[in-house]
Amino acid sequence: MKKIIFLLIAISSSVFASGGETDIVQRTVNFLLFAGIIYYLVSEPIKGFFASRSKSIADEMKKVQDRLRESAELKKEAMAKNADALKFAEDLAITSKKENKLLSDGILAQCEQDMQNMAKQQASLIDFEQRKMVREVVESILAEAVDGASASFDREAMANLILKKVA
Repeated sequence: MKKIIFLLIAISSSVFASGGETDIVQRTVNFLLFAGIIYYLVSEPIKGFFASRSKSIADEMKKVQDRLRESAELKKEAMAKNADALKFAEDLAITSKKENKLLSDGILAQCEQDMQNMAKQQASLIDFEQRKMVREVVESILAEAVDGASASFDREAMANLILKKVA
């Protein structure tokens, strides 16, 4: 560190000791020429780089905005579909309740009809069985009458026999 400070003091003393003549004008002109040449050579590629960089950033931003817009549209469509699905579900629930009511009413009506048919069948079966019993009683009475044909039967005896069997 001491060497650097000593070197700076030696250089500054030699500059101030030169008698006041300096070539500052020539150095300034040389620097300006050098800066101009560098600017001329480097300015176009740098401008092109920054312009292309700005354009690529703008393009990316446009793509992101397009995607955002598409996402918003898709969200709106999804929300509309969701609302339609909810309405469809409500309509389906109402329709299924109505169909359930109609089917249960139909089943109840069919059961009532079946019960009436069964009651009619039972009544006709009872009637048939009664007629069958009457026929069997008459046949048994006639069989007794035929068996007892040797004994004399009159109407009064036959009527008494029928009354006994029926009672």
